[in-house]
Amino acid sequence: MKKDVYISVSTDPVQERQKVVEYAKNLQGIADFIHCDVKDGIFVSSKNFDADLASNINANCLTMLDVHLMCKEPYKMIDSYLKSGANIVTIHYEAFADKNQIISAVNKIKFANALCGIAIRPETEVKHIKMFLYAFDVVLVLGVEPGASGQKFIPQTLEKIKQLDALRKENDYNYKIEVDGGVCEENAEEIINAGGDILVSGNFVFKAEDREEAINKLKNK
Repeated sequence: MKKDVYISVSTDPVQERQKVVEYAKNLQGIADFIHCDVKDGIFVSSKNFDADLASNINANCLTMLDVHLMCKEPYKMIDSYLKSGANIVTIHYEAFADKNQIISAVNKIKFANALCGIAIRPETEVKHIKMFLYAFDVVLVLGVEPGASGQKFIPQTLEKIKQLDALRKENDYNYKIEVDGGVCEENAEEIINAGGDILVSGNFVFKAEDREEAINKLKNK
């Protein structure tokens, strides 16, 4: 049986703020999610997004918002993105000095009836988040160093995806495995076969002449 694969299209390649909403509107009915990469200029070097922009997307587009907080203090930002209409809020494991606060963040997100995700950078091993996996709806694996669009996928990421898929099966967890960074037609099949469920696409979709066709190429792998 063919598995369900979802495409979350990143707004990251859109350089002009006023064009982000237009881009999201054009993807309505084509993309499964709009992936909002939120960068605070501290956790990663660049800064690009705020809750007002997410709210504007939500007001003009029916596609579900997949908000990825690449921020040093995500706990303080959760409420504003929930109010903006985020359907998924993903926090970074590495951003929490006090790992006990991760569960507090989960509770805050789920109390608002949103889905909760946890993300790990390329250098973070799966074993570090193993104790938290039961609590999450989404586990986001970064296939590149966070902060810049257009990087090449790190091949070792596939092993992490396989580990997460194995843990999901062993423990009867229901989280989806999301993969962000360097996803394209050439590696989509490998990612899906390893256990990936949600593919985040930035430049591959953004630069395509036919964006619907590009999404379908990823989905149908």
